[in-house]
Amino acid sequence: MKFFVDTADVDAIRELHALGMVDGVTTNPSLILKSGRDIIEVTKEICSFVEGPVSAEVVALTADEMIAEGRKLAAIAPNIAVKVPLTWDGLKTCKVLSSEGFMVNVTLCFSANQALVAAKAGATFISPFIGRLDDINLDGLELISDIRQIYDNYGFDTQILAASIRTANHVTQCALIGADVMTAPPSVIKGLASHVLTDKGLEQFMKDWAKTGQKIL
Repeated sequence: MKFFVDTADVDAIRELHALGMVDGVTTNPSLILKSGRDIIEVTKEICSFVEGPVSAEVVALTADEMIAEGRKLAAIAPNIAVKVPLTWDGLKTCKVLSSEGFMVNVTLCFSANQALVAAKAGATFISPFIGRLDDINLDGLELISDIRQIYDNYGFDTQILAASIRTANHVTQCALIGADVMTAPPSVIKGLASHVLTDKGLEQFMKDWAKTGQKIL
């Protein structure tokens, strides 16, 4: 499963990239706001060292404006994935931009039917939001499973990009279901290496090592 980092914080991306944990990056208007930087400037910097897809989101609501914004964003770098919302205008934009050879990430997906029409419109990625479904007492992971079955049934090439991931369990279950990609904040990705028994075992090893009075260096 590919790991995308859901942030526009360049320093955080660089830290994970150095460990081989970054297959791509996803951004959105909220993350751009949090970064405090210009969308073109920060996206260009991310693309300068991240080889995989970097999602940059349009903010227009009509297809003609989305297409224009998408073309401008795609011109930043060859690895830009233009991010569009799962609306009818977003699907029109997806069809046009994908036909022009650009990668398109269709976001804010909350149903299997939405994922189906996005795939038919030529989406490179579909981004189902797990956490936001969990927030309203629906099973976000069940949606990932449903999309996986539908795409496998009909041979769609659209990659399932599990989004709104908030816990280590979300990552595990998405990997078991067969999501192609997961995107998560840096804190969630770093947390995947943590386990209370690892910490406890290391603490005991250090106590025992101190008692030996030895040094390695």
